[in-house]
Amino acid sequence: MQLLCLADRDPAESLPGLDLLPHELRTSPLSVRVPETMAARFDAILIDGALDARRARAACLALAEGVATPRIVVLPEVALTALTPEWGVSELLLPTASPAEIEVRLRLLARDEPESKPQTVQSSGVLIDEANFTARLFGQPLDLTYKEFELLHFLAANPDRVFTRDQLLSEVWGTDYFGGTRTVDVHVRRLRAKLGDHEGLISTVRGVGYGFARTRSEEGQ
Repeated sequence: MQLLCLADRDPAESLPGLDLLPHELRTSPLSVRVPETMAARFDAILIDGALDARRARAACLALAEGVATPRIVVLPEVALTALTPEWGVSELLLPTASPAEIEVRLRLLARDEPESKPQTVQSSGVLIDEANFTARLFGQPLDLTYKEFELLHFLAANPDRVFTRDQLLSEVWGTDYFGGTRTVDVHVRRLRAKLGDHEGLISTVRGVGYGFARTRSEEGQ
C-alpha cells in the first residue's frame, strides 16, 4: 500500500511495528496542509499523535475538509479520551500496535475503498502512474524528484488551464508552506529541462502563471 504519514519525526519512533511491514511510506510534517489532489494518490494517511495529540487533532480536522482518503491516527492511551468523531478518522492505533494489528487495520481500510479510484493520468504524451509514482513521456521514463512528480501530475491532470504561482503552491506544496513562489519557478525550470524537446508542454502565461499543453499563441516565455 501507498501510505502518507504526517509526523514531525521518523514514523518508526511513534509506530515501530510499521517499520516491519512492506508498505511504501512517505512522510510530511504535521503542520503542512495536504492538498486533496495529493492525498488521493495514497491508500491511507497516518497521523502521528503520539507526541502531541492537539497538533494531531488539528491535522485531522484539516484533512476532514474535502479529503476522502482514509485516515488512521496514532495516539497513546493517555490521549484516547480526546478522540471524538469530529476528528474524522477511520481507525485508531496505539504506538505499541504489533505489525500484525497494523496490517489488519490497513487491510480493513483497503476493503472499504472505492474500486474505481483512478490510477493514471494521461495528457499530451505524458503518462502518470499514480500507484507507482512514475511518469513517462512518450513511453520514456522521467527521472523526477517527489515534488517534480507532484507538480507535473497536477499540471497534466488539468490541461489547458492556467494556474498562478500561489495556486500551485497551495495545491502542490500546501497552504502552510513557508517558502516563496520562487520555488515554483525553480521546479518548473527543472521539469522543463527533464522534458527536453517537449519543454513547451509547460507554458508561461505572462502576468498569470503556468499552464500545461496550451497553444503557443496563448503563452509567453
